Amino acid sequence: MSGDVEIVRNARSRRAKLSVDPASGRVRLTLPPRAPLKAALRWASEQREWIDRQRARLPQARPFVPGATLPFDGMELRIDWAETRPRTIRRDDDALFCGGPLDGLARRIELWLKREALRVLSAETAEFAARAGVTVSKVAIGDAKARWGSCTSSGVIRYSWRLMLAPAFVRRSTVAHEIAHRRHMDHSPAFHALADALTEGDPAESRAWLRAHGAALHWVGRAS
Repeated sequence: MSGDVEIVRNARSRRAKLSVDPASGRVRLTLPPRAPLKAALRWASEQREWIDRQRARLPQARPFVPGATLPFDGMELRIDWAETRPRTIRRDDDALFCGGPLDGLARRIELWLKREALRVLSAETAEFAARAGVTVSKVAIGDAKARWGSCTSSGVIRYSWRLMLAPAFVRRSTVAHEIAHRRHMDHSPAFHALADALTEGDPAESRAWLRAHGAALHWVGRAS
């Protein structure tokens, strides 16, 4: 079983613990620093029924295939593909017109989403930075599983491109959060006060949305 289990040693762990990552489906076995590995793996192999139950509860994969839909900025876009069309992807209202060989379609759609994410999030970052009176040295796009955004002390802000799959209020709340870090590189009361002041609407709503639906965004574009 060791081949499909991620082994993590944690100095604060007091016993072996199994978990299934809702964003990837990966099984993680967390162990105290000195715990015997063979015994822990043997115990983990005995938990196969529990692991299968947890995996059965994971979000459904939503591959980028013709006729499928994908969430985008609070709506659903339908993938409308014809091989004879140009490879350049074009959006028209709720349709995403795609062309070129079927092989590589998913990659082209993901690249389009990343470009859209960089364009939209760069503009919104500049908007919120001006509102807060701070500067940002660079906006970058990634696909982190554990966080939706990050901010360095040098002013580089990186976002998950999958924020484009969420409603606009969730994305903009994430931008407000990262911009607040340009003044406070912590999660102090002063930071939260600024982030809440920048956020449009109730910040708790975006946090609740990500808790309820965030894991499912990582399954968009996955074949399984």
